[in-house]
Parts: sequence; C-alpha cells; structure tokens
Amino acid sequence: MTTGSSTQGIQIRTRQRWIGDAVELVSSMRFAISLLTLIAIASVIGTVMKQNEPMPNYVNQFGPFWFEVFNKLGLYAVYSAWWFLLIMGFLVLSTSLCIARNGPKMLRDVKSWRDNVREQSLRNFHHKLEWRMAEMPQQAAARLAQQVGAKGYKVKLVDKDGGTLLAAKQGAANKWGYIFAHAAIVIICLGGLLDSDLPIRFQQWFYGKQAFAGNGIISQIPERYRLGLGNPTFRGNTLIPEGASSSTAIIPQQDGVMIQDLPFTIQLKRFIIDFYSTGMPKLFASEVVVRDHETGQEMAATIKVNEPLIYKGVAIYQSSFEDGGSKLKLVGYPMRGGDNGRFDFAGEVSGTTPLPPGMGDYTVEWSGFRPFNVENMNTAANGPTSGSAAGDARAVNVGKTVNRGFMDGLDKHLGSSAKTANSKDFKNVGPSVQYKLRDKTGQAREYFNYMQSLQIDGAYVFLAGMREQPDQPFRYLRIPADDNDSVAEWMRLRAALSNPALREEAARRYAQQAISGGRETPAALREQLQQSALRGLTIFAGDGKVSGFIAVTRFLEQLPAAEQEKAADIFMKILNGSMWELWQAARAKDGLAPIASDEAHGRYLQLAINALADAAFYPAPVFLQLSSFQEIKASVLQVTRSPGKKVVYLGCLFLVLGVFAMLYIRERRLWIWIKPGTGGDGSQALMAMSTQRKTLDFEKEFEQMKARLAGSAGKAS
Repeated sequence: MTTGSSTQGIQIRTRQRWIGDAVELVSSMRFAISLLTLIAIASVIGTVMKQNEPMPNYVNQFGPFWFEVFNKLGLYAVYSAWWFLLIMGFLVLSTSLCIARNGPKMLRDVKSWRDNVREQSLRNFHHKLEWRMAEMPQQAAARLAQQVGAKGYKVKLVDKDGGTLLAAKQGAANKWGYIFAHAAIVIICLGGLLDSDLPIRFQQWFYGKQAFAGNGIISQIPERYRLGLGNPTFRGNTLIPEGASSSTAIIPQQDGVMIQDLPFTIQLKRFIIDFYSTGMPKLFASEVVVRDHETGQEMAATIKVNEPLIYKGVAIYQSSFEDGGSKLKLVGYPMRGGDNGRFDFAGEVSGTTPLPPGMGDYTVEWSGFRPFNVENMNTAANGPTSGSAAGDARAVNVGKTVNRGFMDGLDKHLGSSAKTANSKDFKNVGPSVQYKLRDKTGQAREYFNYMQSLQIDGAYVFLAGMREQPDQPFRYLRIPADDNDSVAEWMRLRAALSNPALREEAARRYAQQAISGGRETPAALREQLQQSALRGLTIFAGDGKVSGFIAVTRFLEQLPAAEQEKAADIFMKILNGSMWELWQAARAKDGLAPIASDEAHGRYLQLAINALADAAFYPAPVFLQLSSFQEIKASVLQVTRSPGKKVVYLGCLFLVLGVFAMLYIRERRLWIWIKPGTGGDGSQALMAMSTQRKTLDFEKEFEQMKARLAGSAGKAS
C-alpha cells in the first residue's frame, strides 16, 4: 500500500514538473521571439506573393509542380492559412502566460517600498553617500523626507534597528509599460483572429457551411453555401452594374466562394470615373441608394476611395470598377478560305456568343471592353515597318540576304503595339474589345482588337492582338487601313489570295501587262511568265501549313546558295506585281473600279503583303471589328464587417502607452539610513540610489541629490 502511494506520488510530481516545464517554455521570451520570427517570415511571403488570386494565375506563374507545393503550404492565402492562425493562437497563449506569470510580481513591485534593506546592503551600492548632520535623527528624517518629496519622490519613513529608514521611489509606473506592451500583443492578435477567416471556418466545421464552386443565380444558391446576417465578421466584394442592385457579397474561398447575405440592398445609380492624361484612373466613385431590409428606409450616399459608407456596422468601400455587361456590335470577316463576305455580330461583356454556321465550331467569350485606350504612340525608334515602295506600286525592295530580308521584319509586323521609346507621346486611340475564341475541345486563344486605326510608322493600321496564354503579352497583326479607313480592301485581297481562279486571273493579267509587245512577243515567253507568277502566288498563299514569307524562304533555300540573292529579287518583283493584279482582279470581280497606281497605293500594297504574310501567326477563323457599343459601367464595392478593428485600435493604444512608459518613465529608488551620531551628537546619514538603466541623466540626478541633501545640512564623510 505504501509502495503504491509512493509510486503514484512520483507520477503526480513528474506530471506536475512536466506541465511546469511546458508552461515555462511556452511563456518564455525565446518561444515568443520564435513565433514572432515565423509571423514576420509569413508576412514577407504574403507581401511578396499576391494573395487570393485566381488559381490559374498561380499555375501560369509557378508551373504545375511548385503550384501544388505552394498550394499545400497555403501560401496563396497566408493570413487565413491554418498554420498562420495556429502561430497567432500560440503567440496569444505565450504572451498571456507571460503576463500571468510576471504580471503579479510586477504589480507587487510597483506597490513595494523595498524597506527591508539593511545598512550593510546600502553600503554595497555603487551610488551612495554618507554625511553627518547637526540635527537629531527625528528632525533630520523629517527634513530629508520633505526635500526628497519636493523632487517628485514618494516617501515612507520606517523605524528599524535603532534608526530611521527613509524609502523613496519615483517612476514605478514603468512596470505598467511592460504589462501594457505585452497585453497589446494579446489584444491585437485577438482582434486579428476575430477579423480572420476563423469565424467562417468555425461555421464550416460545426454548421456544415460549404464553398460553392459551380455557376448559378445568386438568389437560387442553396443555404449551405450562404452565411447569415449573424456572421460576426466577413470581407467580401459585390459587383453592381449601373441601374442594378445587390444584397449579397461574394467571399472568395480556396475551393470556391461563399455568399454573404447583407441586411440591406445597395443600388448603383451612377458610377463616376475620371482619368489622368496617361490613362490611369484619377477618381472613381459610386452614387448609391441603400435600402434597409428591416425598416424599408432608403439613404442616398456617394462612396469614394478612402471615403467608405458605414451602415449598421458594415463598411462599404469603393474597391475598383469593371465592365457591367456593355452591349457590343461588331462586323465579322472570315480569315480562312476564299469567302469575302462580312456578317453582323453582337455580344455582351461577360457573356458568350457562338460564331455563325460555316465559321467553325467556336464560341466567343467576351472578357473585356474599354471605351478608350491611352497608348504611347512615339515609336520612331522602331524604324520603318518594311522595305519602301516608292513610285510604281509593283516595285519592292528586299534585304541583302534571303533569310534576313524576310525573317527580320516579322517582329515589326506581328509585335507589340506599345513598344517602349525614350520619349513618350500619350494619345487616346479609341475603344477596344477583348474576347476569347474557344473551340469544341475547350482550347481557347485570347484576342484584343482596336476599333479605330492607329498611325504607326507613318501609316494607319488596324491592330488585331492575339496571345496563347494569359501571362503572355499580346502580339499584334497590323492590317493596313484602306482609302475608306476600313479593312475591307485587305479582306478582299486576303480572300482573293485563297481563290485559285483569281490567282490564275492575276497571273494572266500580270504576264499580259509585263510583256505587251504584240505579235512580236512569243506566246511561250508570256506563258512562262504567267506560270512563274501563278507559282509565286501559290507559294505565298501556302499549303495550309506554311505560307507567306516563310514559304517563300523555304522555296528559295532549295536553290544553290550563289543563285539565291538574284532569284529572291526576281521572285519578289514578280510576286509584288502579281499581288497588284490580284487586287485589281478581286475588285473587278466585285464590280469595282481599278485602283490608281500611285505611291500611296504602292505603300498600302506593301503593308497589305506584310500583313498577309503575318496572318499565318493569327490563327483565328474570323476577324471581329467593333462597330458600335453601349457602355455599361459596374462598380466593385468591398463590404466588410470587422468588429476586431476596434479591438486592434485598443491594442494599439495599449502598445503606445506601454512603449511610452518603458522608454520615458524611468524608475528610481532612493534610501536614506538615519541613525544617531557617535557620542549622541547629531546624526549620521547613509544614502543610496538605484535605477533600472544607468544613464547620464541618472548620474546627473544623483549628483544633484547629493548636493541637495548633504551639501546644505551636513558634511560628507
């Protein structure tokens, strides 16, 4: 029985010791500093890496492997990750235990006079002084107490060991600084946890709430995906087009979204936006009407950036703006085959529209519209677009070598429309439309087309942008503007190049124009030239895989190297002349008058040939040109309920008070031991002073105190 009790006692003491060691570790400074270091590292990650972005953006940025690694670590939403919240919780626990362990000691020390010191202890102080006084101990103690009290010290007299001890203190509130500073950490962390995703996760864990990952009308989304009006904290966004209203907010989650019901409805009456000359937004604001669901009362307000509307504890911030479903009208042109027809097309931003029958099994996903675009139009440093075409429209200049002459110019045509120049010339180039063409397999390319022509390198062109991936820049096809500032003539020439019959007609016309010697001209020579022209047009038109200058280059590379330069010059002259006749034949087929052969049309033809060559890099079945639009703006409002904000403010107040108390309130202790003098004549005094930090100010104060106390009433010994 005794042995069992002894063993049980040992187990209890071991468990108590283990608990004590754990509490000491958790409440220690080294543990708290380690937690703060981890929080600092996490904050750096959250600052460097964009948070709460769409997941495809992270896949494109980091690749599939690192995307999964970072996703498992929760780096895409650091401040709501489980491990970050766990660190915050441990920091609260650590600091709370530290306060619980050391706070009572500090408070007792604030109240303590430390009057249990002995005379020998005072003699061991570094800052001490002894002197003799003529008064008796009682009179001397009263006078010294008055003098010390006049310096702002609190004084207490204690009779002990045949003498009188004067204990004084000043700045004892310094200890409150440590308590306030530690309490501030706890309060701020609690406020941060209160405003974090923890309340929402609590509802997911215990109330079955889930993130919604599908599509549907917000009002029809089931209750398990919605958060009620009693949700204590949330931070969501709501997009409201002009004239529309919303009574919910969207809270993004890692695997979808959650719907937060609001106690009011926000109606957007008008969205106001103003821009700088560079195209950057200068001011945007929303004129709204808020209708209370409970009372039916309506309130008009204007929400601006940094000027939120606060209603029923919910703050409504002006976050950004989007397109609210602008209605677009476009004209479509086929980019494949010999069809030169055009068709009317319409769409709505954020909607989808299938292409007409015969254009392929594609769906247009309208992703963006901008009523104006401010671009830097100073591109003089980029050099000419291509070789010059002065004089006769059928003339052409080629580079010194075949490969260099054809390939080096591709980037000048199918390149960025906003190349950087040393000087800047910002200009509004008009509206633009952005959309995706998605095929039946789900693959999509993104396109960006300007509505109006732009003057680039001295010529007016229509820019048609394309990119394969969202993280890539747009590359632009430059379609030259014709005499009517349209793409109609280029589309006519493109369709004619794909028409074998028109190519044959163009070759015949070219041979007839080039060799016009009447009966003296051998028919065989004219036939040979016609076949060369037809072959050049056919090579340039391509075989469905390779076309344009690349096809011409591959053809010329089959010749001996010594003959390539001469053959390239002849080939390009024939091709350019044949393209001119192809243009004329296409116009004749459509019942139009011939184009005048002048320098302007020669320049146009050269740009058109370059664009036809570059069209191989624009793999779209159609070209969609914006013709008119009805803009509908939408405001993106951030709706938040953050009760932890006031808690954080309280914590900041405690932190300021704590830091101020620790830095500017200096605790000082003073003792004077007064006892009768030798032989009963007068009295003797022993003074000692101490402080937490020895500074020059303390040294100066000690010297002043020596002069004040000993210099006026006695003689130092």
